[in-house]
Amino acid sequence: MERDLSGIRRALRQPLEAEVAKGGLTMPQTSVMQVVVRHDGISLKDLSQAVSLAHSTVSGIVDRLEKRGMLSRRPDPKDGRISRVYPTAAVRDFVRDQIPTLARRPLEAALERSKPGERAALGSAVRRLKELLEDV
Repeated sequence: MERDLSGIRRALRQPLEAEVAKGGLTMPQTSVMQVVVRHDGISLKDLSQAVSLAHSTVSGIVDRLEKRGMLSRRPDPKDGRISRVYPTAAVRDFVRDQIPTLARRPLEAALERSKPGERAALGSAVRRLKELLEDV
């Protein structure tokens, strides 16, 4: 079952990873962009915690994305000692519009090839698995 779930995760990530690679980005950079868009003004400390990476790693990622014009750092309006990271409009649009579409595409394509009864059974099985995992 674990092998099957890993295969499903890989298949679901493939279109996003391909698009990200076309843009010369890495998945950790994409994760950072997603968190920055979600918070629209986040400190490096909080960003590091949110993506579970070391502060120095996240700082380097932000530096590279800032050089590419994808993120910007600005002083915190309440505490000038802290800088906050903000997304550009293009990054905000990509994260909000394209990433969800890319993430859904393989699932939608697979479900279109299934029979209605199979879709219902898959939906029930996935919901039940989620419930069982939440109880752990």
